[in-house]
Amino acid sequence: MRLTFTRATPDDVPALIALKEETASALTARFGDGHWSAVGTEKGTLHQLAISAVFVAKRGRAVIATFRLSTRKPWAIDKSYFSAAENPLYLTDMAVRVEEQGAGVGRRCVEQMVHIARAWPADAIRLDAYDAPAGAGLFYGRCGFRHVADLKYREVSLSYYEMRIPEGG
Repeated sequence: MRLTFTRATPDDVPALIALKEETASALTARFGDGHWSAVGTEKGTLHQLAISAVFVAKRGRAVIATFRLSTRKPWAIDKSYFSAAENPLYLTDMAVRVEEQGAGVGRRCVEQMVHIARAWPADAIRLDAYDAPAGAGLFYGRCGFRHVADLKYREVSLSYYEMRIPEGG
């Protein structure tokens, strides 16, 4: 069955929370407690819907992946490490259902992000990933993001990645 991507609505909040609980639990079981162990609340998820663009990937009616794009810079990102960009988007909160990981769903999410960024219009997508075994930096690198820095922010080891968004295409 094919994937459909839509902007999340308040009706998607329970599925988003369940997805984040599932992925956080799997990461914690595999790598131990860390920042990746946190799970959002209904109030927090509704706030994210209000201040950013949260997207869901669905197979049929089931939410199997999510990601959030925003023009607001996350607290842990230092813009000085990135290429100059007039209209960057920041990627946060990407999650893929555990049983769907490794099957191309994450790559499809990145392809959709690029499509969204062109329409926004944005000229870059920036993100930070945990510089730890639980981090997804290698995944982002395989999807075309360029590694730009490794650093510690408030005692958390992070890797910064960016993807320039060419016009058209």
